[in-house]
Amino acid sequence: QVQLVESGGGLVQAGGSLRLSCAASGIIFSLYTMGWYRQAPGKQRELVAAITSGRSTNYADSVKGRFTISRDIAKNTVFLQMNSLKPEDTAVYSCNAERWGSFYWGQGTQVTVSS
Repeated sequence: QVQLVESGGGLVQAGGSLRLSCAASGIIFSLYTMGWYRQAPGKQRELVAAITSGRSTNYADSVKGRFTISRDIAKNTVFLQMNSLKPEDTAVYSCNAERWGSFYWGQGTQVTVSS
């Protein structure tokens, strides 16, 4: 059974930082592209950042230079370091694992940035 469990969300003031974690089980973690997505109320879900099995990364333009995605193979965990947070970063952040068209999702964690 595949499980992706996110943690690290919360309430932070604008300009602050948070670090999200997503612990994976039930998959060969090193083979999967891992991504962080977010969905704000009334908006479509969007890709925030992704990291491939080869550690190549890509970011949404809105978070470039502020967010960093990384992965720890030994811990089967992917991280999202979020700095210089803005109110518009407020959303539910979800972890995703993808390989060869198979997708798995975590339950999501709320990030709220106050102005």
